[in-house]
Amino acid sequence: MKILIVDDEEISLTSVRRILKWRGFSNVEVCDNGKDAIKRIKEEDFDIVLLDLLMPEIDGMQVLEFTKPFKPQTEFIILTAVDDIPTTVKAIRQGAYDYLVKPVENELLFLSIDRAYERKGLLAGLSATARRDVSNIPAAFSDTITQNQQMKALISYAQVMARSGNPIMIAGESGTGKELMARGIHRAGPAPDGPFVAVNVSAIPSTMFESQFFGHSKGAFTGADNRYSGFFEQADGGTLFLDEIGELPVVLQSKLLRVLEDKTFTPLGASKPISVDIRFVSATNTNIDQACQEGKFRIDLMYRLKSVYICLPPLRERRGDIPELAAHFLRSACKRYGKDIKGFSPEAMNILVNKDYPGNIRELSQIVENAAVLADTAVVLPAHLGEMGQPLSSPSGRKLCTFKENYDLHLAFVLDSTKGDRREAARILGITLRQLQRKLAEMK
Repeated sequence: MKILIVDDEEISLTSVRRILKWRGFSNVEVCDNGKDAIKRIKEEDFDIVLLDLLMPEIDGMQVLEFTKPFKPQTEFIILTAVDDIPTTVKAIRQGAYDYLVKPVENELLFLSIDRAYERKGLLAGLSATARRDVSNIPAAFSDTITQNQQMKALISYAQVMARSGNPIMIAGESGTGKELMARGIHRAGPAPDGPFVAVNVSAIPSTMFESQFFGHSKGAFTGADNRYSGFFEQADGGTLFLDEIGELPVVLQSKLLRVLEDKTFTPLGASKPISVDIRFVSATNTNIDQACQEGKFRIDLMYRLKSVYICLPPLRERRGDIPELAAHFLRSACKRYGKDIKGFSPEAMNILVNKDYPGNIRELSQIVENAAVLADTAVVLPAHLGEMGQPLSSPSGRKLCTFKENYDLHLAFVLDSTKGDRREAARILGITLRQLQRKLAEMK
């Protein structure tokens, strides 16, 4: 996020800049007069302008009037000692996002900046949806395959919000591409050349949380023969992606919150804290708001992680992307297995497009990969799609039953086929190991 502070008082410029730096806004510039402010705002791309009204020669209202039409994507926040309703109304009508009267509480200023920046991102997403030519996806998100308008709007929003460096939470069902979105945010962010460290929070035992995240010095505990740099240190100067953050036990959430707030931590066995510069991106397939209400997730941690919120749609809501996704997965599978398959028969593609995918894109990928392995023809046929391509009245013992009974039978079939290998069964089903374990517990 790029911020410009415009004020003719040196003390005010210095104090506001210092407060913003302390908060974590690293790209903050200052200007002490209206004339230079107009020139810089027109020539540069500022995200937020904090603007004082009372300045000699050219005042803040004139700066707003002369620049907003040329930079509609820049959000202006008025910071002034003038507590006057007509002036407030005039500033808002000329395009100011907010009007704050000095002295301003720090938290109120931070909240206004965050909301103004979020509004900028929302407007960018809406304008992307309104444009006819929305075929171009930003280079940072080029790995995402989509022609879906909702997805493109989300990508445009993510592209804008990524530049802020603020924590971003990505929600969506399992297999919707949350890590792919996180990697795009990293590439579009302020430190694209820094490390991207992905961590599946649910896969780390509670007893190893501190060792894995904080790291440890040599001899910190029995078996610590060498110094280990934890995830926080590994991600310094880049992005730490916390997948399945909703699975983090409550007792450990306060430890993560402290690092989010202070950007410092102390490795196990060390005496000095380490300062880090990390961009946090988290992902969840659970309802975090509901988890907070149930006491399973700290509300203060949620607000820290959910500074920006992106919810990815399931594959069933973007069926138009299935042909292109299937073709991509087929090309990858053919390359991996040394096959030359030209595509899908119309009947096979019709089956793929009309299927509901509980495991979303991950499930589609697995189905296409299996089909590529089975196919011995120039195109994938319905028979290569396994049970998907078989009629419901097949002589395999199928019977009329409820969706739940069918789900339980299929889960049992997959487990039997994998000889009880739960990790492999979870991969085939397109769900996580933790989700599989929960399903098995429900069946019992």
